[in-house]
Amino acid sequence: MSLDASREDQDIDNWFVGEILPLEPILMRFLRRNWPDPAEIADLRQEAYIRVYEAARRKRPSPVQPFLFLVARNLMIDRLRHRNVVSIETLADADWLNMSDHQPAPEQRVAARQELQRMQDALNRLPPRCREVVVLRRVHGYSQREVAEKMGIKEETVESQMVKAMRALTDALAEPGDRTATGARRIWTRRH
Repeated sequence: MSLDASREDQDIDNWFVGEILPLEPILMRFLRRNWPDPAEIADLRQEAYIRVYEAARRKRPSPVQPFLFLVARNLMIDRLRHRNVVSIETLADADWLNMSDHQPAPEQRVAARQELQRMQDALNRLPPRCREVVVLRRVHGYSQREVAEKMGIKEETVESQMVKAMRALTDALAEPGDRTATGARRIWTRRH
């Protein structure tokens, strides 16, 4: 990594710690007030932080607070839209995906299948307990509390396993030379 890239990463890290993290109490109140499942609040916060960090790598948002709340709002909307999740294995094997009138180009289908396979491979490389937490949370849509009960572990352990999994998956799926994933991972390492 070059000196300029390292300096840029440090600048973004400092910006994030100085501008975004102090907004956490307000963000948490916003999420608690607007999201029906308290068990998912921590995940929403983490996803918002990752998206803000990634956006800041391209251009630092100004003003910061409205941008953070817009990101959090969009995450909640996305989650509501994706409540009915189909398993990754089902998607990878589904030939019926190619039967629509608006078929993607062959290269788009190949790229999508490759991306799906990369995700499946990355999931398969996770430790078994970590993988089970991810599958229950993200594929089957269980809340943090439901996963903890189902697996007989504490909610904090579920959150910890999700953080580890997201770090590993972000690193595994990052394009070569993409410093966004490692920068976001470095922030989470410092925070958790």
